Amino acid sequence: MSGPVSTVDAPADQADTGHPEPPCLEVSDSREATVGAVRVRRALPRRGRRTVGAWCFADHMGPADVTENSGLDIGPHPHIGLQTVTWLTDGQVLHRDSLGSEQVIVPGGLNLMTSGSAVCHAEEATGHYRGTLEGIQLWTALPDATRHGPAAFEHHAELPRADLDGGAGAATVLLGEFCDLTSPSRHDTLLVGAELDLRGPVTVPLRPDWEYALVVLTGAVAVRGQALHPGRLGYLGEGRDELPLEVREPTRVMLIGGEPFPEPILMWWNFVGRDRDDIDAAHASWARQDDRFGRVDSTLPVIPAPTPFWQRPSGNR
Repeated sequence: MSGPVSTVDAPADQADTGHPEPPCLEVSDSREATVGAVRVRRALPRRGRRTVGAWCFADHMGPADVTENSGLDIGPHPHIGLQTVTWLTDGQVLHRDSLGSEQVIVPGGLNLMTSGSAVCHAEEATGHYRGTLEGIQLWTALPDATRHGPAAFEHHAELPRADLDGGAGAATVLLGEFCDLTSPSRHDTLLVGAELDLRGPVTVPLRPDWEYALVVLTGAVAVRGQALHPGRLGYLGEGRDELPLEVREPTRVMLIGGEPFPEPILMWWNFVGRDRDDIDAAHASWARQDDRFGRVDSTLPVIPAPTPFWQRPSGNR
C-alpha cells in the first residue's frame, strides 16, 4: 500500500526511534486515513514508537465494500528498504510489481514483497470480486545487510498453524517463528508476525528478549483488564515469557514483535532509509521516472511522491 508515512504519523527524525520498554501496556489510538478509496487505521508508526522489532508500519484496511466502481485501487508507487506483508481476512486484491509478478491474494494467503534497494508495485481490485474487503498490511524495515540488495516477491498459499490452549484459539505464523513453528516466508531479522484467531481466554508464549505489540482486527482482547479493540495498538514491551489474554467474543488479533531493531531508521512516504540522503535519492529517482524502480504493468496512474518536508520552503512544512 502507498503509506504515505509523514510527520503526522511519526516525525522523520532519527531521535524519535522509541526504545524497547520493560513489560508494559502502552495503548495508542490508530490514525484514520484513506488509501486507494479504502479507509485504513494506521497503528504504526506513531509518535514515540516507530518500530516494534523490525515492524515499522501497520495499516488495518476496511471493512470496505467492493463494487463495480469502488475498491482498493492504488497505482504504481515505489519502496526502498522494507518488506510489505499483505494479509486479508476478507476479499481479494491483485498485486502487480516491477519484477513482473502478478498475484491475487485471498484470505489465508500471504503476499510478501522485499524491496531491497528499489521496487515499485500496484494494488488493484481484481475486477470480478464483489463483497467486503478487509485485512492488514505491515512493513518490516530491512537491516543494513540486505536493504541494498535485489527486490523479490513471494506468495504463500498455506502457512503453519498451531492450536493455542487446547483449542481456545489458533495461531497462523505469517513471518518468523512462533509456538515452535517457522513460516516459510523470508525474514531478514529475528521476528514474528502471527494472526491469533481466538475463541476464549488464552496464554500466548513469548520470548523475553523480544518486544511485542498487538493490533486487534475484529472483536476485543484485554490485557490485565485493559481492553484493546480495532483502532488501537497495544505495545507490550519486552521481558515477558508469556501473555495471558482475556477474550469473551470471537477475536482476530495480529501479534507482531521481534528482537529490537538495532539501527535507527528514517521513514518518509513509502521509503525506509537511514538518513535524508537515502530518501532524497529515492525521491529524485521516482520523480524522474528513471530506471531505478522499473515499471509496473498497470492501467492505474502512477502516484507522484510528495516532497520531503526538509526540501520545502520553511513556510510549507
